[in-house]
Amino acid sequence: MVEGTRAEQTENLGSHGGRASSWLAVTVMLIAFIVGGFGLTMASWTLIWIGVGLLVVGGIMALVFDIFTDVVVDAPRVGMSVEDHR
Repeated sequence: MVEGTRAEQTENLGSHGGRASSWLAVTVMLIAFIVGGFGLTMASWTLIWIGVGLLVVGGIMALVFDIFTDVVVDAPRVGMSVEDHR
């Protein structure tokens, strides 16, 4: 079992939720895939290219917002053995 109180165990875990701007970029890219997917199933080149355009916009937003800096590395867990994971 992990040693320490529950408050000590979760004190440095941080949040994996990300910023609102990062979620906006991800949402734009998700919408792009949905629109492009509908375009593929309906054989509509217009929807396919709108999806591609939205994907490019979402990718640029992701680069500008630097979404990969949202990753929080947890503090190392001390005192756990292989048996504790079962």
